This record gives sequence, structure tokens and C-alpha cells, in this order.
Amino acid sequence: MSVHSEIKKITTETLRKMKFDKEKITMLTAYDFTTAKMVDAGGTDAILVGDSAANVMAGFETTLPITLDQMIYHTQCVVRGVNRALVVADLPFGTYQSNSEKALDSAVRMMKEGGAHAVKIEGGAEIEDSIRKIVNAGIPVMGHLGLTPQSIYQFGTYKVRAKEDAEAEKLIKDAKLLEELGCFALVLEKIPADLAKKVTESISIPTIGIGAGADCDGQVLVYHDMVGMNKDFTPKFLRRYLDLYTEITGAVAQYVKDVKEVNFPNDKESY
Repeated sequence: MSVHSEIKKITTETLRKMKFDKEKITMLTAYDFTTAKMVDAGGTDAILVGDSAANVMAGFETTLPITLDQMIYHTQCVVRGVNRALVVADLPFGTYQSNSEKALDSAVRMMKEGGAHAVKIEGGAEIEDSIRKIVNAGIPVMGHLGLTPQSIYQFGTYKVRAKEDAEAEKLIKDAKLLEELGCFALVLEKIPADLAKKVTESISIPTIGIGAGADCDGQVLVYHDMVGMNKDFTPKFLRRYLDLYTEITGAVAQYVKDVKEVNFPNDKESY
């Protein structure tokens, strides 16, 4: 049994303590009440209401189109289903990059209306003012470095980041800056495992990796990918724990067959 399993609520302080105690942190995404309830019951430490909702819930190609109002709605749904996990919500593209006042307004709305326990934002030195303002208002901030999907048009690719020395050095510098600014944790996405290890060892706040090797303080996956709902998404870092796409389409096909052949409902299923 985990030493934290008796804790009613996971907090940002719990995650810091887990890093100190060398206990790995687990995080999965959720975007609705029913999923959040299951993910929470399964024992994950944190739930990310990711802007990946733009992809898996709304069918967009990138995370850019999702709005703050839509993210608040998804967060409200998730929070209602959670008893234990820390709920972190992404601030979507365009809600914090332009100026720190707008960033604070966005974060306040996410906490007040969405009910999030913390917000996550992408980037390093470029968004220093925004992070400082949000943290100073007493709102917990999780950083995000490496592959930052909101900057996809700038990068032009979803390939591994920070393979070159200059980009790797900037990432380490940014990680230290995010710690100084008061971020409570940091997502590292699609960077070389040895760099992620270096970053993890050089800062005192937890790192949560996705495609960043086993030496991060924790791991995060998109729920829909982890349970195999997305048949066509097969990145190297993904481990599928179920094949729900096959299970669900099979169940639907059986239901269709039973209705067509008047096998459903039967006498026991009728009033």
C-alpha cells in the first residue's frame, strides 16, 4: 500500500514530499465527470484537465482552438468526480502569453469558476511575468517544458525537443527559473531521457515526464491513449493498458446485431 493512500486529498505539498521521499508521482488526464471518477478511484495522484481535450474530445488537429470557457467547463465536470487527486487544469493558448494581467484573469477564472486546484502553463523565460503574477496571487502553477504543443506552429513538428546543446541548456535554465518563480512542479514532454534526469536532479520541485524517460519524479499519459481508445496514435512513449477501441466497437456491433435480430430486449428486460 502506498504511504499516501490514507490521505484524503493530494495537495501540491504532497507532490513535493513524494519527490523528497523518492515515491513516484502518477498523473492521467480526464475531461469529464465519469472518467474523472474512475481515474480517481484507480488511485492516480493528480488529474490533468489537459488542453488535449481539443484533440480527444473535440477532434481538432492541435490544442490551439480550445477556449478558456470550454476548459473551465471540462474542469468543472472533472472536479465533481474527484475525491482524492490533485486537479490541475491547462490554461489554453492565448490566455496567458500576451500579458500578465490577462494571464492572472485567466488563472483566477479557472480556479473560481472551474474549481481547479492548480493551473498548468507552457513555456519558460518568455512567460516569466505571467507566472510571477499568477503565483503571487496565491495560485499554484505547474510548468511545462520540452515539447510545448501550443507552440506547434513555431516548431512545425511534434518531434523530440532539446536534442541540441543550445536548446538543452535553455531548458535546464528555464527549469531552474520556473522553480525560482514558485512553480510547484514541472511537466517535461518528449525530451531525451538523460536530459530529463539532469533537470530532475538539478531542481527541488517534482518533474512529471511524458516521453522523457524513467528518471522523472512522475509520469503522465493521456487517458484515451492509455486505455487504447485512440487506435491510430502510437508514439514510442505510449504503453497501452487496454484496447478499448476494439472492446467498444465490438460491444456496439453486438448491440446493433441483437436489436436487428430482436434479441434485445428480451422478456426479462421488458416491463
